[in-house]
Amino acid sequence: MVLGIETSCDETAAAVIKNGTEIISNVVASQINSHKRFGGVVPELASRHHVEQITIVIEEAMRQAGASFQDLDAIAVTEGPGLVGALLVGVNAAKALSFTHQIPLVGVHHIAGHIYANRLEHEMKFPLLALVVSGGHTELILMKGHAEFEVIGETRDDAAGEAYDKVARTLNLPYPGGPQIDRLAHEGEPNIDLPRAWLEGTYDFSFSGLKSAVINTLHNAAQRGETIKPEDMAASFQQSVVDVLVGKTIEAAKEFEVKEVLVAGGVAANKGLRAALEEAFHKLPDVELSIPPIHLCTDNAAMIAACGTVLFKKGKRSALDLNAYPGLDIENF
Repeated sequence: MVLGIETSCDETAAAVIKNGTEIISNVVASQINSHKRFGGVVPELASRHHVEQITIVIEEAMRQAGASFQDLDAIAVTEGPGLVGALLVGVNAAKALSFTHQIPLVGVHHIAGHIYANRLEHEMKFPLLALVVSGGHTELILMKGHAEFEVIGETRDDAAGEAYDKVARTLNLPYPGGPQIDRLAHEGEPNIDLPRAWLEGTYDFSFSGLKSAVINTLHNAAQRGETIKPEDMAASFQQSVVDVLVGKTIEAAKEFEVKEVLVAGGVAANKGLRAALEEAFHKLPDVELSIPPIHLCTDNAAMIAACGTVLFKKGKRSALDLNAYPGLDIENF
């Protein structure tokens, strides 16, 4: 039995997981309404909300699980990456519980947690490829075994989710922008010519140029007195992002001869991306595609406990001097 704690950004979350695969409780306190009026996450505000919510959320997760701290084998907590002030709230809460109840402590990488959200649905098949798409990360990660992470491709500038939010702001859509773009995209036509950064010879990504192209196209049209339908721009933008994500994932899956492709991160909830991946991998019957349900795509503590269980079984223990590491490297954490 592992208690997971997650406070890397704007969700305060706690969960209890059994055997690394069974969700006993999973509690998330969202801050979206607090940050909505600012058009994005305000780090100081996020930290204050975590301080207010962390004890309540942990107590509720334990209550729903019907468990006492004596029932726990370990406490897993996100140590990075993320907003340093937000991370510190979860790390210090986990250390306090670990010290008070003498329970082993395990620090977890946030993106590793997103990948292990898939294990809450079914057992992983190695070697596998993980496509990580979130507000702060876009990566392709090769795994040849549990907790073995090799980054084979990453974004050189904006993450996919970051580009979604910036384009949404340009279109005057409310925060969070990703779901709004996805909704509009299904109402429009991808009839606007936008660039796709293929970065030939690598599995890296780049979305900064695409974001700039959207802004320039809208600005130039306004100067000419022309109107571009937001639905068509959303559809064209999403098509450009999805084409690159799916294309590089398929290419990497073939080269590394993986048995499974996992999708992880908040943007994995995007309906357009999910549909495009399912269609593409239908043509690759030897590779299994795994996309977690939407409630496990966004930040939660069940994924942290799932990953923490694997690390705990492999012998990882964190000392009480564990700190928050906003730039934590997944290959060496």
